Parts: sequence; structure tokens; C-alpha cells
Amino acid sequence: MAQRLHFRGALRVGTALLLMTSASAASAENALRDGSVLPLPPAPFEGVITETFEGSTQDYPQPVTPPEGAPNVIVVLIDDLGFGQPGTFGGPVPTPAMDALAEEGLRFTRFHTTAICSPTRAALLTGRNHHQSGFGTITELSTGYPGYDSIWPRSTATIAEILKDHGYSTAAFGKWHNTPDWETSPIGPFDHWPTGLGFEYWYGFQGGETSQWDPQLFRNTIPVEPEIGPEEGYNLNVDLVDDAIAWLDRQQSIAPDKPYFMYFAPGAVHAPLHVSQEWIDKFSGQFDQGWDKVREETLARQKAIGVVPENTDLTPRPEQIEAWESLDADAQRLFSRHQEVFAGFLAQTDYEIGRLIDKVRALPGADNTLIILIAGDNGPSAEGSLTGTLNNMMTQNGVPDTVEAQLPEIDEIGGPLHENHYPVGWAWAGSAPFQWMKRVPSHFGGTRNGMVISWPAKIADTGGIRTQFHHVVDIAPTILEAAGIPEPGVVNGAEQIPMAGVSMDYSFDDAEAPGTRHTQYFETGGHRALYHDGWVAASFHGAPWELTGSVGFDDSTWELYNIEEDFSEAHDIAAENPEKLAELQAMFDEEAQKFQVYPLDDRFSDRALNPERPSVTRGRDLFTYAPGTTRVPEGSAAPAYQRSHTITAEIEVPEGGASGVMIANGGSAAGYALYLEDGVPVYEFNFFGKELYRVAGQTPLEPGEHSVTMVYEQRPFEPGKEVTGGTATLLVDGVEVASGDIEKVVPSRYSATETLDIGMDLGATVTPAYREDAPFAFTGTIKQVTVELQ
Repeated sequence: MAQRLHFRGALRVGTALLLMTSASAASAENALRDGSVLPLPPAPFEGVITETFEGSTQDYPQPVTPPEGAPNVIVVLIDDLGFGQPGTFGGPVPTPAMDALAEEGLRFTRFHTTAICSPTRAALLTGRNHHQSGFGTITELSTGYPGYDSIWPRSTATIAEILKDHGYSTAAFGKWHNTPDWETSPIGPFDHWPTGLGFEYWYGFQGGETSQWDPQLFRNTIPVEPEIGPEEGYNLNVDLVDDAIAWLDRQQSIAPDKPYFMYFAPGAVHAPLHVSQEWIDKFSGQFDQGWDKVREETLARQKAIGVVPENTDLTPRPEQIEAWESLDADAQRLFSRHQEVFAGFLAQTDYEIGRLIDKVRALPGADNTLIILIAGDNGPSAEGSLTGTLNNMMTQNGVPDTVEAQLPEIDEIGGPLHENHYPVGWAWAGSAPFQWMKRVPSHFGGTRNGMVISWPAKIADTGGIRTQFHHVVDIAPTILEAAGIPEPGVVNGAEQIPMAGVSMDYSFDDAEAPGTRHTQYFETGGHRALYHDGWVAASFHGAPWELTGSVGFDDSTWELYNIEEDFSEAHDIAAENPEKLAELQAMFDEEAQKFQVYPLDDRFSDRALNPERPSVTRGRDLFTYAPGTTRVPEGSAAPAYQRSHTITAEIEVPEGGASGVMIANGGSAAGYALYLEDGVPVYEFNFFGKELYRVAGQTPLEPGEHSVTMVYEQRPFEPGKEVTGGTATLLVDGVEVASGDIEKVVPSRYSATETLDIGMDLGATVTPAYREDAPFAFTGTIKQVTVELQ
């Protein structure tokens, strides 16, 4: 007798296993295939099984398919780009690719981010407020509280996970700054990498920034190095677009009927500001009028193209930023060059994004492709300090740069020799017409970012402008509504926190439609704000270029703005409306308690060496590295900062001698290397590219086994005070061969993405001594390298 089987096994619902009859199983499984539980349960078996195949009927499990007509989706997130920088929103830098996208879609002029990197990205990809996913700050500064631990919870599944489980192909490209700092090494764990959070493919880098010339990349979870260097024409922006296009070709060749979701997040235009001379030259002399005038010119353009109201007032320059006219000629010349480099970088980024969009538009189904381009994950960056810098990592360590130190290198700014970043004045100009910039979520200079949405199949008001108030948490719900996919309640067995965002789809057809986001809180680094139905209460909490210390919360001042009448937050009306201010302050407290915002913490770089943070190095004084160990991120490497330590390399020199790196940690921004130069042992310490301390022997090592040791003795220092150094002594087989003074050492971090490598120096080399021979692999045999901390 034929028997129909209606289930393939037990179905997991929450934590209970329910064993059901065939009839009840079929009913439950079909009910849960509504998308409320992901992955979708298997469909019940509807075939017929008899004793032999002759009387049986197959019913193969079929791949999950998305709803009919579900669009392709591309989200482009540009890094560190302010509202007043791209030409599409009135800025001084032409962005024709962004313009073209806006002409076939919509520009959103009241869209908001969180004012800093990791938090914005978590909110974008989950549809939850950043503290709900543990990203109240960037990963490197995490603290042991639920809103700040940087440990992405399973209860906030990504939009990539949801789309993948509904039959989408998914891929990510570029920057990923949402893996806990202690989980970024090539041995994982990989749960919080892109491939562990719904992306079937990823090509990019871990951390907050990387060089456009010498990046350290991953393909999925495997470290990869560019096949050519900058001298042969390598550039990260170009590489990322090339790889994204190659992925599209593969996807379309193999599964053209599957829609795809692509998250494209270049490192641009975050520091280091790197771009070729041909792009820099396009802007020669275009910023000599200075930041005050550029800001005025930007507002005039913004009014002319309709992205701000005609009655918008320009907010004043912060008193800490000098007027352009008060600067001397050398400062003006240097600062103009910094802005020319930035402009070239933005223009090149726009061109490369345009190349990707052109590819998409040439594919079948192009009209049914939803493209969301967010022009900045926060406002312009102030991390270059008031003077700008040749070394962004130096200023983030609290070490200032000067005009005098930069001038001799002015023609090299933007090239591979420096980790340059522009001065704060240009960040302020780039946030026009708003107050402040990146790291200041209390004001729109940190959170207001231009956005363009294009969907030819659905958006008829091409070239239109939308002014409804929205936030980055609204991206994921918008994508789900466009795809016809419900928000799930359970993903991979984890009950989900409901999304905080709302869909923006309602605005696509109606510029006058009432906004659906009525309330939104903002907080990072102690800066706070609360938006509610046209009003904003804001509490500023310290200049964003001051990266050390705490202001405290005893004397917080709150401002009040009516942004329906005052678009740029130029007029504080708190004194005239104390009851309204008190109402919004109380609402902030409610939102803060609801979304895990407390405890407030306004420290920045001080948090980098948090002793409570999980670590693979905590409690260890001895680190033993096997030959071939490479790409160990700083968060997982021996922390030798400002402390006495010993490095010993056990090696064998072949007949004919040996050269190459035994150990290197860091890169061109800062770090150290112990290597043989034509057989002679050398130790070099790179202090932010400003000083290169070299201690070298005199005699090449004879063939045979040797111990090469560097003993560093740290001079006494007071944490938080002026950087100090110590002495480095080189020994071969226990005999001293050289000694020298290392006057200054790095306080807390060499680089954002450079690594510790044994037997070579990958990425941007610590020293220019062997850059032309990079990665300067050791030509002898390394048995092991040990680092012992005192």
C-alpha cells in the first residue's frame, strides 16, 4: 500500500522539539514557511513511497525562491563623507556618478546616521539602533556593557541573513568594522565576520581604515595580498570595484534568476586620504579661498539646487578653528593641498562607484535593481587635528602634528609614503550648513548625510527630492518591504529583537507624504540628541578632535531647535522653550533606557587598552611564533607598547648568507621590525613616520644557527603624559653587537589594519629600507620567534 510522508524530521521552534504526526507536521511547517522563522523549514514531502521505485513518486526539496518580482538590491556606503562635500548635495567636489543616480531616482535631504563608523554599519545592516547590537562605539573602544561590547548578538540578524534565507545571492565588498577586535585574526572565530552574518562572499578589510596603496585584505576568511604594488598601479578603490564586477558576472552566469544583494562599502573617503596625482591635479588651486569661503559657496549651491530651504542660515565656525584669513601663507598652502587631495580622492571614489553602477545597469533586470547610496556613514572626520597630519594614526594616539613638520613633504601628500588626513577646518566646511562633524551625534554635522535611492521599475518621480526625516535603521525595513519579505521573529533558533526602523517606501511616490519616523535618539561618546516631530534637543560633549580625556557629565548643557523652521540648527531656542526642552530630555532618558544607551562614556582613545576586554593576549608574558605566522592583527599580537620586552629569533643562516625580515609589527604608519640586511642584524622602530630609530650591527652573520635578540628597556613614564622611549640592544648568540636610543615609542596602536608577521613584512612596510623588496621575505630558516614582555 502506498504511504504519503508529510514531514522530513522534527521541527525546531524556539528551544522546544515538537514531534508531530504527518498531518499536524504538514500544517505547522506550512504555517512557519511564512518567513516568521528562518531558515525556512523544509516543505513537507508530498510524493508517494511504495516498496519499489516503480510505484513511487518523487518530491525533491527545491531551493528557496524569493517572492516573485523581488528586486536586486545594492547598498553603497561611502566612508567619512559629509553632507556638504559631494556636488550632488551642493558640495565643492563634482560627483557625476552620484548625480546620474539621483537623476534617475531620489535625493533624501533629511537622512541621518549615528555620527561614527561601526555603530552606523550595525544599524544599517540590522534595522536596530546601534546600542541594541552592542555598537555604541567602534570595535577597538568597546567596553563591558551590553550596548558597547561590540559582540553582535544573534537576536539582531542582518538583512543579508534574511535575504539569503529567502533565496538571494549575497556579497559584501570593502570595509568591515563590526568584528570584535579580538576576533579579527586569520584563525577566527568567524561568527562575526561578514561570512558569519549572512554574506556568502566577502572581499575587503577588517578595521576602521586601510591604505589605498598597501591594504591587507581578506577573501571570505582567507588573507590575500594584492598581486601588484602601487608602483605598478594598484589602488584599492579600483580593486574593490573590479572584484564586485567579477562577482556580478559569476552570479549572473550561474544563477541569473536569483536576485542579489550587494553591500559595497569602500574604505574611501576615510583617512588615509590616498589617490593618484592625476586626480589631485584636477583640483589644483580650487580651494585657495579657504574653508570659510568654501562653506559659504556650498550653502549658495545647496539653495540653488533645492537640497536646503531658502531660509537656511549658515551656522558659525567653532571658536577653536581659526579663520582662514588669520593663517599664514605656509599654513594656507599646506591646508589647500590637503583639501585638493581629499577632493581628488572623493572624485576618484565617485568615478569607481560609477563604474560599478554602469555594470549593474548593463545587466538584465537592471530596471528592477534597487540602489541605495548613502553619502557618508557619518559627517566629515576631524581626526586629522587642527593642523592636518601626515600620519592619522599618530593623531589618534594623541600625538599632534605641525605645519612645519608637514611642509617638507607637501608634494608627497596623498601618495604611499604617508597616512595623511586633512585639518579640522575642512571637516567643518564639509558639514555645511550644519554644526560640527564626525563623532558629534548631538548635531547634524555628525549625523546628516545625503542619500540617493534609485529603482527605475518603481520610482517615477525621477530627480525628485524627499525631505521626510529618516535614520539609517530604516534601510533594512525598506529593503524588506521592497522585496516583499516579512521581518522574521526567529533566525537560526534565536528570537529576534524587533527592528527599530520603518520603511521609507511610502515616500517613493509622494514627496508630500507625512513622515513615519516620529522619534529618534542619537548618542555616541557622550554626545546626545533626541528628535521628536520636528524638534531636536541636543547636548554637545567636547571637540571631536580632542581624542583623550573626559569632559564629565556634571554640567551638561542642552540646546533646543525647531528644525521645521530652522533646517541647519542655527538658532538655539532652549531659553524660550524650557518646557519643550524638558519634555525631550525626558524622552531621551526613556529611549536610552529602552535601547541600552547607558552608561554614558565620553572617553575615546583612553578606552583602547581596556584591560577588561576579551583578549587572546591577556595574562601572557611570553609569545612564541612559528615560522610563516602572518597577518596577526594588533588586537591579537604581543602588546609591547611602552614596556620593556625582549624579542628573540632562532634562525639558521645558509651558505652565502641571509637577508629578510624575522619579525615585523605595524607598517608605514608606525611599528617595529627586526631583520637581516645583507646578513647584518638590524632593529628599527618607526615612530609615526616622524622618526625612524635604527640600531644595527656591523658584521654579517656566519652560516649556521644563531639567536638574534633585541632587548628593549623602557624609561619610566607617566601614562597620559609626554611620550617617552628607552634603549634597544642587539645581541647575537648572547653577545652584544649594537645599542641605541629609541627616544619615542607608540603609546597604544601602530595601525588600524597592519599586522604582525613572521618571516616577512606584509602590507605597507615598517621601514623604507626594504620597501622596494617588500615583503622582504627571510631567505634563511626561522625556527621560532619569541616576544617576552617584562
